[in-house]
Amino acid sequence: MSANPSISAVDCTHTGRAGRHSRALVLALAVTVVFMVVEAAGGWLANSLALVADAGHMLADAGSLALAAMAARLAQRPATATRTYGYLRLEIFAAAINGAVLIGLSLAILWHAVTRLAAPPAVEPRILIGVAVAGLLANTVTLRVLHAGHRHSLNVRGAYLHVLGDLLGSVGAVGAGVVILFTGWTAVDALASVAIALLIAVSSIRLLRESVDTLLEATPRHISLARVAEELESIDGVSDVHDLHVWTVTSGVVAMTGHAVVHDTSRSADVLQTASERLAGLGVHHVTIQLEPDRRCEEAVSV
Repeated sequence: MSANPSISAVDCTHTGRAGRHSRALVLALAVTVVFMVVEAAGGWLANSLALVADAGHMLADAGSLALAAMAARLAQRPATATRTYGYLRLEIFAAAINGAVLIGLSLAILWHAVTRLAAPPAVEPRILIGVAVAGLLANTVTLRVLHAGHRHSLNVRGAYLHVLGDLLGSVGAVGAGVVILFTGWTAVDALASVAIALLIAVSSIRLLRESVDTLLEATPRHISLARVAEELESIDGVSDVHDLHVWTVTSGVVAMTGHAVVHDTSRSADVLQTASERLAGLGVHHVTIQLEPDRRCEEAVSV
């Protein structure tokens, strides 16, 4: 028996968010592609690794934003008899792929930066600063577009972290350009790239870890399984709870299944309603509970 059998109500709520996320991701993709070309050209003209690294990051961003937008759009498809949750998990796959790509990109930037530190080439600081400032403005706009959804969707968070890495890259490039302009110390260009790569790596590792946890159906970090069990066992008429599972279907959709032993099966509807209300307070809105009669009570009655 289900305390909240309305799967479609949960799915429709998420689908509405996915639609808004899809539009934001497409807009972010357009801005990223335009300024990726600008930064690549500027990096080549200025001979700046910081700009080229940021342009390379934007290229990865473009692919990741396209993947995220496609996943968000597919997630709006309704559930079917063969895919009872629809395509909601595609957003988690997209987030995991984005996290892995970010880690690989960070390692590539670190490798090129270390190579350049051995023999820092000449860098044209004025072009570096001008292009980096333009990129900074573009990334600020893109972050603003994605900000509303990054706390509610792992998929959008992956795209958000990509763009945040771009913004940090632009900041580092501006700083490197200023230092080179006034001191002539060109090694700072590569050092800025190292700092950017490390910041990107930290965020991407967190994203990948959370995505993998979701794919493995781990208990969400913000929910205590022990607390869920306590809430269910404290319901009047429930004597025991077992086979308890809580997992994230996709961002914002937490599901729970379990078995509850009850003294009086005639009160099943009350038990299910109370369980649904209490678990909703913990952030679990899709609840399925199998009720079982307490055999000890049956034995006592028979005696």
